[in-house]
Amino acid sequence: MKRLLKMAMVAALIVTATTSQAQLVEGKRGYEDFKIGVAGYSYRKFNIDQTLAFLKSMEVKYFSVKDWWLPLNSTKEQMDAFKAKCAEAGVNPYILGPIYMKSEAEVDRAFAYAERYGSDVFIGVPNYELADYVIKKVKETGIKVAIHTHGPDGAPFPNIQKVAEIFKDPSLGVGCCMDLGHSVRMGEDIVKDIKKYKDWIYDIHIKDETAPSKQGKTWEMGRGVMDFRPIMKVLRQIKYKGVVSLEFEKNGDNPHPGIAESIGYLRGVVDGTK
Repeated sequence: MKRLLKMAMVAALIVTATTSQAQLVEGKRGYEDFKIGVAGYSYRKFNIDQTLAFLKSMEVKYFSVKDWWLPLNSTKEQMDAFKAKCAEAGVNPYILGPIYMKSEAEVDRAFAYAERYGSDVFIGVPNYELADYVIKKVKETGIKVAIHTHGPDGAPFPNIQKVAEIFKDPSLGVGCCMDLGHSVRMGEDIVKDIKKYKDWIYDIHIKDETAPSKQGKTWEMGRGVMDFRPIMKVLRQIKYKGVVSLEFEKNGDNPHPGIAESIGYLRGVVDGTK
């Protein structure tokens, strides 16, 4: 009898443990509310087949396309073949760019490129004096432009404030690809800026930095100075529906370990802010 009682108690403990473990399993994770991607610059020294293999290994489904994989003079047929290759890998090449524009001819070329691709928005960086011409092209084509911010390094559009200053009205179809790493290098309040300029944000590049200053360099997420929890919370608050793409500038010859670590960290942070 004692043996039977002991066996019954053990069975009950097993059932209890199994039930407890089952209660920890969720059908949906917090990061599934976000479109997590990788900016193409991160794999700048790799061909498209290698890049897609890297993305597939992390189950990353979105990435931005740089013109070293798809040159600006690519035909529609070449673009269709490129998109088919990405689709076969389960990856959405959701946006083109950044594309730099220093003349009206380069603006025309960028819009024609996006139009052949079938895109309704691309990441672009025009010179300031081309603002009116860019607005004109947006109106003519219906294709929007997400201005990439570059921080304190001297490139046009250091921050989202400059985008708003130059283009004045977000309804004109020129918004921002907000680079949060560069924002912290500018010493800015990212959460405050996201709230204030939410109507301007079309796309986001995210990364950690070694210092909140011009001297800051890209670092694996979670090892640098940035606290990503309030950023994820405010993106939920504004109901951001775009892609959050990791841009990893470190270790160009072997970036994948740092990218994989950063993507895992980002997913964990997003889960924790659900």
